[in-house]
Amino acid sequence: MMNEEDNVRPMVQALENALAGIDYEVIFVDDGSTDATRPRIKELASERIILVELRKNYGQSTAMTAGIDHTKGIYIALLDGDLQNDPTDIPPMLDLLKREDWDVVAGNRKNRKDGFILRKIPSKIANYLIRRWTKVFIKDYGCTLKIFRREIAEDLGLYGELHRFIPVLAAMQGARITQVDVKHHARQFGQSKYGLGRTFRVMSDLITMVFFRRYIQKPMHLFGTMGFVSLFFGIIINLYLLVLKIMGHDIWGKPILILGLIFLLGGIQLITIGILAEINVRTYFESSGRKTYQVRKIYGGNQS
Repeated sequence: MMNEEDNVRPMVQALENALAGIDYEVIFVDDGSTDATRPRIKELASERIILVELRKNYGQSTAMTAGIDHTKGIYIALLDGDLQNDPTDIPPMLDLLKREDWDVVAGNRKNRKDGFILRKIPSKIANYLIRRWTKVFIKDYGCTLKIFRREIAEDLGLYGELHRFIPVLAAMQGARITQVDVKHHARQFGQSKYGLGRTFRVMSDLITMVFFRRYIQKPMHLFGTMGFVSLFFGIIINLYLLVLKIMGHDIWGKPILILGLIFLLGGIQLITIGILAEINVRTYFESSGRKTYQVRKIYGGNQS
């Protein structure tokens, strides 16, 4: 929550009503609020309601990571502090996750109560591009309401503004993901923290996600392929110019000479970058003790 003072008490009441009969905890993350958000949460703090106060405003992705780090539950639900998502959707989503053995159940704001031009249109474009480029087919990447198994949520690696790409990050772990329609309400209190300015940041992060999704364990496949293609064209062009030179033609000053050199040097550089990226990937996995795979479950033996 950031500057959501008027939403604190209604949020707590809505959660208590929606989660009656479920063993739960609520982690409020105060992301550098400058209003009365923090004191109002402290007034309601209890064994079930916990406040994590960040030293400054870090952004939604970092705030989500802080919340996840301080949870104890087997299942983790993410929820915005603006009351636009409805906590009553959490129990059926949790039931679906457990009943059908999903790793992530994501919400889809079917009847979204936001502005058409400034919110819906940019969101539809972003959702289309993310689906097209990452091959993770979720209708609504921008809906915060999602439920995870703990092991998936803990290993998302959220930073920057990657919260929109949570389904992609989960898919990179091999998570089984489904999506259900959820209710969406118009904002009653406070102001939205989002605008058109985030569009360019989303596009930048999308490029990062495409790379992570396809090449994080094999960067040479990307840089090496582009490098060898560039090197091939450079060699062909320079051989052609060599033949012209041998035949007595003047090749100096020809634009194709510059193009051939660019292709040749560019190809060598791309291949070199690929080799260095491969070394970095191996250093990352080996020095951190991380595996290049993840086991979802083990059946048989003494495993339960």
